[in-house]
Amino acid sequence: MTDLWEPTAAGVLRLPSGRLVRGRGLRRPLPSGPQPAFALYLLGHRPPDVAWESRWLRWPDFRLPSDRAATVEALREAWVRAEGERVEIACAGGQGRTGTALACLAVLDGVPRGEAVAYVREHYAPRAVETPWQRRYVARFP
Repeated sequence: MTDLWEPTAAGVLRLPSGRLVRGRGLRRPLPSGPQPAFALYLLGHRPPDVAWESRWLRWPDFRLPSDRAATVEALREAWVRAEGERVEIACAGGQGRTGTALACLAVLDGVPRGEAVAYVREHYAPRAVETPWQRRYVARFP
């Protein structure tokens, strides 16, 4: 088992179960400190290679994921792994797609669908989940 993220570190969301997931924007430098054990990258193009295990979901900016079933599967995997591993979820800016994915993890963690966006905005970033269709995606997840 990997040591988990520092719960007070920037960009780290604590889910109600205590699971910790780091959200970030890939346009910013990699934060100092430990590296993720697993990362889920939400981009319209293949991300660069990283030294840790990662998974890519085709998810264009300001849009929704291209493959809903693969997205549900990947988010479930990230949620399960976050119980004992450092998990990172990232897109280019770290707000829209990352916030949407984090809100879906909150739903998996027991937050009611109608409250998940507010939960992520309060505990991760006030501008997370940028578009009406991203909010609707969370409201209908999984």
